[in-house]
Amino acid sequence: MKVIKILFIIIFTFGFFNQAVASDVYFVDIKHILNNSKAGKKAQTFLKKKFDDENEKLKKESVSLKKEESDLISKKKLISNEDYKKKLNLLREKNINYQKKRRNASNVWLNKKNEARAKLIKTLNPILQKYMNENNIEMIVDKKNILLANSKFDLTEKILKLLDKELKSIDLN
Repeated sequence: MKVIKILFIIIFTFGFFNQAVASDVYFVDIKHILNNSKAGKKAQTFLKKKFDDENEKLKKESVSLKKEESDLISKKKLISNEDYKKKLNLLREKNINYQKKRRNASNVWLNKKNEARAKLIKTLNPILQKYMNENNIEMIVDKKNILLANSKFDLTEKILKLLDKELKSIDLN
């Protein structure tokens, strides 16, 4: 009888402890917050415009290189073999420079995107920490790491509103 009482107390204690811990775990959708915050939307618009502008310049240069290549091919029989080789080498160098510009532009754009994300997360972390302290929350997890959860534990919209109050835009220049 004594063993049953002890066993009952242990089961009741662990059951209560597990219930208390589970209620302190909340989640947020970080991707949603980063994409839909005011600062995130402005950063995306800025980066998209920058990408489109650079892409347009590169397209013009690509068309110019293709035209130059077709002109050289059409003049192949009209110019000397040495001139053809010189112009072909020059065209290859231009093409290599063009490819370097494309890679560089892509890297710059990617770095700006990562910089914007890092700035948003840097601002978001203290907001999450403050919210956790004010509401006695033990843990906040990113939604992408959750298999199944009750929507009442989703803090995404609350945190999004707090971030929008805290950060209006990001300087990416």
